[in-house]
Amino acid sequence: MKVKMRIDKMLGNLGYGTRSSIKLLIKQGAVTVNGTLVKDHGLQINPNEDEVVLDGMTIQYRDTVYVLLHKPAGVISATEDKRDQTVIDLLDEDITVMSPFPVGRLDKDTEGLLLITNDGKLSHELLSPRKHVPKTYRALVAGQVGDTDIEEFKRGVTLDDDYVTMSAQLGVLASKSGEGSPVVGEAQYEDELTSAVMLVPQEAELDPNVALSWIELTIHEGKFHQVKRMFEAVGKKVLYLRRISMGPLKLDPALAPGEWRELTEEEVDSLRNYRKGGTE
Repeated sequence: MKVKMRIDKMLGNLGYGTRSSIKLLIKQGAVTVNGTLVKDHGLQINPNEDEVVLDGMTIQYRDTVYVLLHKPAGVISATEDKRDQTVIDLLDEDITVMSPFPVGRLDKDTEGLLLITNDGKLSHELLSPRKHVPKTYRALVAGQVGDTDIEEFKRGVTLDDDYVTMSAQLGVLASKSGEGSPVVGEAQYEDELTSAVMLVPQEAELDPNVALSWIELTIHEGKFHQVKRMFEAVGKKVLYLRRISMGPLKLDPALAPGEWRELTEEEVDSLRNYRKGGTE
C-alpha cells in the first residue's frame, strides 16, 4: 500500500521548519519533487518513493529514529520536565521533532547507555517483563564484594519490599581494601576504579577506611532502583553506577557523557532480531 503525505507535513516532520516557514520556502521555489518545481504546499507525495529536493539538497525521509546516548549524571530520563534537564534536551532539533522517548529509565545520578527512539513497538518488546532483556552495569560499591555476594546474587536477592530478584551475574573486576592500599585487578579495571572514585558525588561522603569494589552486574529485569537496592540488601552501597549494555546494544566508548549518535543499521537490526528471539 502506498503512503501519501503532504509535502509540507513531510518536511515539517523532519525538522526543516514550521509549517508556515515551509509554506514560504515552497512559495519561493525552494522545493522540487521528481525534478518539478512545487508551488502547492499541500501537494500529496509518496515520501518513500518521490525525490524531494530542498534548496538543492535531496531529502531522505524517515519516520523512525534510534539514538544511542551516553547519559550523564544530573539529567533525568524523561521527555520533558519543568525543573530538570531531560535526556531529550541533549538531542538536536532534527531528532526531537520526531518525538522520541527513552526506552526505560536510568536514575538521575546514573550514567551510561540509554536508547532513545520513537519506535514504540521495539521499545515495548525490549521492556517487556516476558523478554528478560539483560542489562549490564559497572558500579563502584562501598564494601568488599566477595564470593558470598556473588552466590547470593546468583540465587536471587530479597529486596526491601520482599521481592526476590531473578538470578543475576555479579563479578568483581577490581578492589581496594582501604586508604593507602593498592588497587587490585587487571590494569584496565584498576584504572576504571580509580576514575570512578573521582566521579562519586561529594555528598556521598566517601569513607577512606571502607573497602571499594569495582563490579560488573548483569540483571534480567528492571525494578525501581534495582541495582542499588540489591547491594543494600547485602549491606553495601553503590557509590557510582554506569550502564554499559542493554541486550545486544553496547555503550560506545567514543561517546563522553552527554554525547550521542544515531544507531547504525546493523545495531538497529540486532535489536529487532534480538527482540524476535527474546525469551518468552
